[in-house]
Amino acid sequence: MLFLDNASILQKLKHIVPEDIIKVDEPLKRYTYTETGGNADFYISPQKYEEVQSVVKFAYEANIPLTYLGNGSNIIIRDGGIRGIVLSLLELNYIDVSDTTIVAGSGAAIIDVSRKARDLSLTGLEFACGIPGSVGGAVYMNAGAYGGEVKDVIDYARVINEKGEMLQLTHNELELDYRNSIIQKEHYVVLEAAFTLAPGKQDEIQEIMNDLTERRESKQPLGYPSCGSVFRRPPGYFAGKLIQDSDLQGHRIGGVEVSKKHAGFMVNVDHGTATDYEDLIHYVQKVVKEKFDVELQREVRIIGEKIEERQ
Repeated sequence: MLFLDNASILQKLKHIVPEDIIKVDEPLKRYTYTETGGNADFYISPQKYEEVQSVVKFAYEANIPLTYLGNGSNIIIRDGGIRGIVLSLLELNYIDVSDTTIVAGSGAAIIDVSRKARDLSLTGLEFACGIPGSVGGAVYMNAGAYGGEVKDVIDYARVINEKGEMLQLTHNELELDYRNSIIQKEHYVVLEAAFTLAPGKQDEIQEIMNDLTERRESKQPLGYPSCGSVFRRPPGYFAGKLIQDSDLQGHRIGGVEVSKKHAGFMVNVDHGTATDYEDLIHYVQKVVKEKFDVELQREVRIIGEKIEERQ
């Protein structure tokens, strides 16, 4: 329960952050790769750490729901939207370099960090050349591809906790595991991350990135809006293969279908909704469980309210 109504919250926000970074009743489908999602009561995009801290402290003290949003690449926001404050970190998108270390803001695209490393002949981040997420999201879920993971190269991450206190976590303190981290467990939010790389040869780095890009483009359905890889890899199996062998490729609910190009993806082919996505996810889980007795666990995050919950 909110202690303040939305009009009072807005007035308070105007006193702690610049008014031009506050958006009211903002459609979140503008910020997700699925192009779905309802509205946020308040959408704020800080440009400074101090602004992030001010909003987090205010939300904590006033008991206002607070949701962090990166670039929306591996997330589904329900059609009822999000109550309280949505804090976007995309404006924290700097990329700084010192010797073989790259320090990047949470909102920087991990692809851009990978390209920066290439330009400086630094090796280690080639695997990230096709990952569409932000640095914050990549650390949050220990993103990886083609045999590489964030945990292989990260030195530390600067985060803030639910009270707005800033912490710096070392590689070990981040507890990075398969698509998991201490960030998720403790509800921290990443402000920046440092990646320690190794000197390499630019042409060799580029060759690896070209190969990975070609493999990605040949296998993944990049022509449609999607939430990326929907399911985690089940022990001993591949989610896409299980879905394919369940004859689910092309199966559609509403405007969303299981990709015909890669069964591990679900694509928005015809004005699909977040509800379509969620219903299709549940259906695929049900069929795979019945056919192979394997429970598929979601990799994609689903947040927000269903429409009926708002009524």
